[in-house]
Amino acid sequence: MKLIENLHFDNIRGDITGGITAGVVALPFAIAMGLASGAGAIAGLYGAIITGFFAALFGGTGAQVSGPTGPMTVVMALIVTKYIALFPETGLAIAFTTVVLGGLFQIGFGLLRLGRFINLMPHTVTSGFMTGIGVIIIILQIPQVLGFYDIKGSTTGIFSQLGDVENYFVNPGAMTLAIITLLVVYLLPKKVGKFVPSPLFALITGTLVLFFFPDFFSSNAEPLNKMILGNIPTGLPSFQFPIWEASIVLDMIASGLMLAVLGSIDSLLTSLVADEITRTHHKSDRELIGQGIGNTVSGLFGGLPGAGATMRTMTNVKAGGLTPISGALHAVLLLAIVLGGAQYAQAIPLAVLGAILVKVGTDIIDWEYLKSLRTAPNSGILIMLTVLAITVFYNLMAAVGVGLVMASLIFLQRMTDVQIAGVVSIQTIEEASQLNETHQALIRAGDTLFYQLNGPMGFGSAKSIVKDFSNKSDYNRAILDLSNVPTMDYTASRAIAEICNICKENSAKIEVIGANNKVRNFLENIGIDSEIII
Repeated sequence: MKLIENLHFDNIRGDITGGITAGVVALPFAIAMGLASGAGAIAGLYGAIITGFFAALFGGTGAQVSGPTGPMTVVMALIVTKYIALFPETGLAIAFTTVVLGGLFQIGFGLLRLGRFINLMPHTVTSGFMTGIGVIIIILQIPQVLGFYDIKGSTTGIFSQLGDVENYFVNPGAMTLAIITLLVVYLLPKKVGKFVPSPLFALITGTLVLFFFPDFFSSNAEPLNKMILGNIPTGLPSFQFPIWEASIVLDMIASGLMLAVLGSIDSLLTSLVADEITRTHHKSDRELIGQGIGNTVSGLFGGLPGAGATMRTMTNVKAGGLTPISGALHAVLLLAIVLGGAQYAQAIPLAVLGAILVKVGTDIIDWEYLKSLRTAPNSGILIMLTVLAITVFYNLMAAVGVGLVMASLIFLQRMTDVQIAGVVSIQTIEEASQLNETHQALIRAGDTLFYQLNGPMGFGSAKSIVKDFSNKSDYNRAILDLSNVPTMDYTASRAIAEICNICKENSAKIEVIGANNKVRNFLENIGIDSEIII
């Protein structure tokens, strides 16, 4: 096994620009996530640096960029709040200990090869998830792009207090910067884009425009310092020994497990999205191990837990990043900013970042599937739109869960229909041409029902098969052919037992033929007389 998966230098220029662009885009999010978690802005930066670096090097998705994400930060905020309330002096250290536990659990998931199950995700669910993420990204950038400020001058979300619109005003300077940035990212000639990706070119252009013409874009009512990133925390992290509290050990383990499960799902969903865009195939178990290493180290140095970040990953990919070099470089850039480059990054306009992310959002939306809605199967459209709606208006994890349940039920119904359609029921010699001579002889003898099942038998078709068999009549002998049944579950085996009981109640003899050893053992274990299994 390679120490670093997907590592090569054939795309070095794209990886450098992708890593730089992703790092700059990740900066405000890392700070915001740190503040939202209750652990502080610096914890968000440390989490982005550490998880971003180690997950890139030891993960299994080449273009993946990791760091604090919304779902992980929400859970971490609950953990921090709870433990600080219980233990004011050591609560934060206990919370970081759960991050270490979560990382260790993720490594265990990878070693147990549990990551492969996420690859069973239907495209309709992934499409709804991708489109929902794209819509969320666009919505979240509206305050930055339109320059919404309250009367105190602080940036605010436009959907939280729409009732007080008189307290807000649009910043024309921010809107102008955003428009310039959007024009660059959408209209930059491809010849130029080959050398400098449009997001990075737009970032540099927008920052320089504001730097050289500050008076044109700002005023006393719209101060310049409210239009840029501003002060950024600095300093190196220090090692923190894990702290255990005997009275809440089980709760700490449960919290760590919650972080591990959520982080694993979050990361592997992003890996699937990256696969869709880059036409590659990630290694799920390797990705879990990489994410686990990143979170373990992050917890040991006071950083937030992280996961594969869809938006930052897409930013990286669209800017040209494809290998672990870009993900690691994004972390190195953040480290450089923390160690002394903050004065340069703090001049980046929020409107420029917002406009770049609008482009990222539109790129993530699955336009190809949306264009095919007129011809796509109705069931797939229903799943995709449901996942999209729940992702945007409620919760990402809930959306994926609902989508998977819907897809599973629809698939189960289709398999049931196929299994029922594959049943062969013969009672007359005119229908028996496909049978061998032995079975044809039984049909000629009269009063014989030949009943053949085909394909794997599961719980979905069990009741339908029993109902279909119970409607048969005028037979004294039944032959149940399982030669084309490779496997069955417990519910299907109970259906076979029920068919045997129906024959017994009708005083009809039944023979079960063609069962392979696995199916035969299954039937005998549930109590079907071995003498009738021929």
